[in-house]
Amino acid sequence: MYDFHANQALNLRVPNEVIPIEHYLRQPQRLVQAITDPRRIEPLSEEVYRLSLRPLQFLSVSVEPTADLRVWGLNDGTLCLEAIRCEVRAPDYLSYVNDSFSMGLKGSLKPLRYERYTELLGEAKLTIQLELPPPLRFMPAPMLDGAGRTFLSGILMTMKSRIERNLVSDYKTWVEQTHSRLNPVEPQNLQGHLAQ
Repeated sequence: MYDFHANQALNLRVPNEVIPIEHYLRQPQRLVQAITDPRRIEPLSEEVYRLSLRPLQFLSVSVEPTADLRVWGLNDGTLCLEAIRCEVRAPDYLSYVNDSFSMGLKGSLKPLRYERYTELLGEAKLTIQLELPPPLRFMPAPMLDGAGRTFLSGILMTMKSRIERNLVSDYKTWVEQTHSRLNPVEPQNLQGHLAQ
């Protein structure tokens, strides 16, 4: 059994809006949609989402993981994420991968508010355990570790780039939608509406 792991940090500056981002971070489904293709998400409960990941090719092993992610918030506004269950599909001739594969993912996103912006400090740790086919078992350990770290870092970098690309724009959209829903009539137009 081989154990591979990688870590990734995130530091994202978000301009402050009329509704603080801490309120946005209490909408866990929005973060899940920010890190992956929304078509690959199935809500299981208010806090748990099933993600069907694209097929992953690691060395000569191709796997298609499905992970159940729990996403929840802490009192200080920090958003936490953890994989609580994982399954994998591999070709029949790699059935031992199905039996041995396990994946762990833990992450957090903490808001630090300043006058003009909020800094989001994030970190994520991804681990994979699996049994490798016989030819790969004889590769030198440093080479295997390097390949595993590169592979997992690529997954985390994809998640990070999606958050950087999607989160700020989605937050702005959410603020506009929420603000217009809570304030359907702007104050300057109120007298005109009352006079009619």
